[in-house]
Amino acid sequence: MSAETIINWISQDLNLSQNSVGNTVSMLSGGDTIPFISRYRKEKTGNLSEISVHEISEKLNYYVELELRKETILKSIDEQKKLSPELKKQIENCKEKTKLEDLYLPYKPKRHTKAQAAKEAGLEPLALEILSQKRLLKEDRAAVIKPYLNHEKGIDTIEKAIDGAIDIVSQQLSDDASIRGLIRNFILNTGSIRSKALKAAQEIKTKYDMYYDYSQSLKTIPGHRLLAIRRGAKEQILSWKIIVEDDKAIYLILDAAPAKNIKALFYPELYSAAKTAFERHLYPSLQVEIFLSKMEEADKDAINVFAQNAKNLLLAPPAGHKVIMGVDPGFRTGCKVAVINKNGDLKEHCAIFPHNPVCKIKEAQAILLDLIDEYRVELIAVGNGTASKETLSFIENVIKKNNISVQLVTVSEAGASVYSASPLASAEFPDLDVTVRGAISIARRLQDPLAELVKIDPKSIGVGQYQHDVNQIWLKKQLDATVSSAVNFVGVNLNSASTELLSYVAGIGKTTARNIVDYRTKNGSFNDKTQLLEVPTLGEKTFTQCAGFLRIPQGKNPLDNSGVHPERYELVEKIANDLETSISDLIGNEKLIDKIDIKKYADNNIGTLTLTDIVSELKKPGFDPRKNFSSAQFSKDINDIDDLKEGMVLNGTVTNVTDFGAFVDIGVHQDGLIHISKLSSKFVKNPCDVVYVGETLKVRVLKTDAELKRISLETVEK
Repeated sequence: MSAETIINWISQDLNLSQNSVGNTVSMLSGGDTIPFISRYRKEKTGNLSEISVHEISEKLNYYVELELRKETILKSIDEQKKLSPELKKQIENCKEKTKLEDLYLPYKPKRHTKAQAAKEAGLEPLALEILSQKRLLKEDRAAVIKPYLNHEKGIDTIEKAIDGAIDIVSQQLSDDASIRGLIRNFILNTGSIRSKALKAAQEIKTKYDMYYDYSQSLKTIPGHRLLAIRRGAKEQILSWKIIVEDDKAIYLILDAAPAKNIKALFYPELYSAAKTAFERHLYPSLQVEIFLSKMEEADKDAINVFAQNAKNLLLAPPAGHKVIMGVDPGFRTGCKVAVINKNGDLKEHCAIFPHNPVCKIKEAQAILLDLIDEYRVELIAVGNGTASKETLSFIENVIKKNNISVQLVTVSEAGASVYSASPLASAEFPDLDVTVRGAISIARRLQDPLAELVKIDPKSIGVGQYQHDVNQIWLKKQLDATVSSAVNFVGVNLNSASTELLSYVAGIGKTTARNIVDYRTKNGSFNDKTQLLEVPTLGEKTFTQCAGFLRIPQGKNPLDNSGVHPERYELVEKIANDLETSISDLIGNEKLIDKIDIKKYADNNIGTLTLTDIVSELKKPGFDPRKNFSSAQFSKDINDIDDLKEGMVLNGTVTNVTDFGAFVDIGVHQDGLIHISKLSSKFVKNPCDVVYVGETLKVRVLKTDAELKRISLETVEK
């Protein structure tokens, strides 16, 4: 299949212009990264978003895989000497993997079947008699069938001959691509998924109790319910099956058979073959295929929601360059405290015991006051795990009692323990206990969430549903792309970024990121982006991909602290000269920048889209696109699910968004759920349209279930 055909298919699938798709495919094939293409090649793509470029990349991979599979199938059928021109054309023009496999099914090597045994016994002509439906009722059945008896092959009765012929016909009907497609669509359009509790679970109250006797159309069942049914089945609580009207399916097969005549001699055998085709071949395989297909859709939806949540968490507003105290709360083992400076470096750590069973309140208070005073702590970040509420209350009392101006913030601990025990944390803090590393991570998360969270496996950052159940290869690929998108959206300080953060910059990767840090350690800070070309494994191509997303504050060239790509520095210099000023004086000077006539500089190499971006960067160089920092204050009187009463209005922070609603932390160690129907007074199709991870909300308590730890909420004034 030609590249032009694939480009045409992608264009049709995504409703995008062939020119935009063609240019994008060409750049992707040439090794350009998605962030680079969407940010610095807007004229070529027709200003496609990063999402659209990603979709083109996914479609391109799909069709490349499809073409490779076609080659394998064509070779296999050709070797069997069964490749007709018509079949070859059908295969070459096929756009879907499922339909391609349907076409291949009759020629796919199979284990020895009943149909093959019947053919070997010489019953294929009798099968053709059944398929043709030409024999009339008045003819003698026994006389027609007797010539096909074969005692050597065990076909010694008329009944065995008929059964064998029916096996051949049923196999042929079930292998027919058009019939298989017909029944697949029938099941998809009319079938229902049915789940039941297994006998051992019927009397047990579990989180799956709504699925103990549950049925919903395949067309309308939401993905999260399919995921719940799959998990329930995996935990041996539920069973499932797809329910359809068998009779209708059988008559669909009969109608699609080469011939059908209810007055024909062998019509009963044709009906029996159709019934066998459905019950023995089509339904069992298609039930599994369709369930897996629906699960793939559910997986992709769940992964997309997870990725959106992860991106919102990664792009959470940073507290910025402030001195921060991180506290990993605990009861028996105490609270681990760590102070970091404005650059995120550890200054001091210790443990305090403000709670039972040890309870050294005065000592804990004195330690906190000394640390706050010595390092001029500006913010205190407390993890939201065990003893969080009690620790917050203790620290707040210390602050108030001593009239100290320090803001207290709750920070999600999700994944902190994973990072603390990782080789990365061990290498950075080899002599520290994992809980101390956790306190440092909590402080750094407040200072710059993105820089800290990239050190953790995205699956572990606490914003997913069923993330351990979905396709792990797809999940990793999507989350890696999400982290990369967030990192490149914000930009990275070349002189302070960790290896992990640098590895997500367009074109760099882990090896080159390590080489950049090693170069920085050996030679000192970068003063100019062109120094990157001295880094091992970082050539011209990689430089082109990554340079626009890296920042050098106080570098030799002021443009190095902006999103202007180095390939456009010469143009900016010309613009500055035309305005009779220097680049340094031009940057940030809106009056001068507003005088730029971008049309004057547009030509075949650079268009108005790129020029507009350059002007925006000149106005706000080094601008952080993330929102301003804020945090929710929880009620001091509500500490446990038992303290909640219906009708209470509380502050909360969105911790997770799913396709059925949003989970909210209200300070009781158990997130509450706002169902999609309670998110807004208006109709909500997608929860991501109205709430996002990290958002602070006012919520009302609707119902609680302490046994199952369920809290139902609704938003107030949304």
